[in-house]
Amino acid sequence: MSKEELLSDDFLKQFKNGEELNSFLQQLRKRGVEQLLEGELDAHLGYEKHERSGAKNARNGHSKKTIKTTEGELSIDVPRDRESSFSPALVPKRKGIVEGIENVIVSLYAKGMSVSDIEEQIREVYNFDVSPSTISRITDRIFQDVVAWQNRPLEPLYLVVWMDGIVFKVKEGSRVIDKTVYIAIGLGLDGKKEVLGMWLGKNESASFWLSVLTDLKARGVKDILVTATDNLKGFTETIRSVFPESTKQICIVHQIRNSCKYVGWKERKEFSEDMKHIYNAPNRDAAELALNELDSKWGSKYGYAIKSWRTNWNELTAFLDFPLEIRKIIYTTNVIENLNGKIRKYTKNKLSFPTDEAVLKSVYLSIHEATKKWTMPIRNWGEILNQFIIMFEDRINP
Repeated sequence: MSKEELLSDDFLKQFKNGEELNSFLQQLRKRGVEQLLEGELDAHLGYEKHERSGAKNARNGHSKKTIKTTEGELSIDVPRDRESSFSPALVPKRKGIVEGIENVIVSLYAKGMSVSDIEEQIREVYNFDVSPSTISRITDRIFQDVVAWQNRPLEPLYLVVWMDGIVFKVKEGSRVIDKTVYIAIGLGLDGKKEVLGMWLGKNESASFWLSVLTDLKARGVKDILVTATDNLKGFTETIRSVFPESTKQICIVHQIRNSCKYVGWKERKEFSEDMKHIYNAPNRDAAELALNELDSKWGSKYGYAIKSWRTNWNELTAFLDFPLEIRKIIYTTNVIENLNGKIRKYTKNKLSFPTDEAVLKSVYLSIHEATKKWTMPIRNWGEILNQFIIMFEDRINP
């Protein structure tokens, strides 16, 4: 029967109600799955059904199996071979869930749903039960992907790498403690962003970032032109020890927040407006003049808020050595903070995680969901790449 005949009005009129139509579609699905399995066995044996063959292995009847699909439960006949060496890819042995429903379970887990919520959702939508242990077993296999992803080779050069940490509560022994997932995003020569990895440790520190940077180098990264980070104490020296030629840029937004913490609430708005003259300056000289003016006006009252600008001046104003188009990319860590926000969105239902593996699995799936649209280069990439090449012609080989 052709597709046109199957969908014709005359054919569809034979079904008196929705129940009869659903029954027909169920039989159609059953037949389709069984034919696919017969095709898999043909390929396994090396000859088609009803063909004569001198091969030692041959067909050996069928076994009954009930599988769970996105359309509900389905009872099928699975072909067997004499040697019991046939393991169909569509419905593997000792497995009652086809890939379609597995993907649904993984997707729901990635979006932050708990195991019990997923169990209830599957029951309501697909009208069959999946045990919590089955759901956990499906999502646990994700950790194999996490390990492979964490150890994949990287490009030898990244133009910009943004780095930041995000804190989660994780059970350790009888206590629940704070642990940090360290994340790095790289901007490659193709203008596309890529999450280079994630690493779990206790409390964000420069010493742990050293192990992160060392891991990047071990996986093939030879050079980073610009790093964009917060002003964590010792971070600049840590980067310099692994990638000595990298230009270090401390996030201006972090600096503004940190400075404002030491300013009275009523004067914070005015103080922030005066700080704008520093990071909106056309060059370093103008920025330094604006800092001196800020110090003259506020230094006697809020000296500590200004001191941090002077302490980290070279790293705070590094972006002013670049063309305007590149400045917009490197002067903040907004790229990674936006990603962290999406990770928080997907994991907000999990108040704490039972193990380190559980938090890494959830963050990995969240990253996968959040970066699905990272398929295009950043805006005006041709112009920006040419500017990078002019500035770093001895380090870029396009």
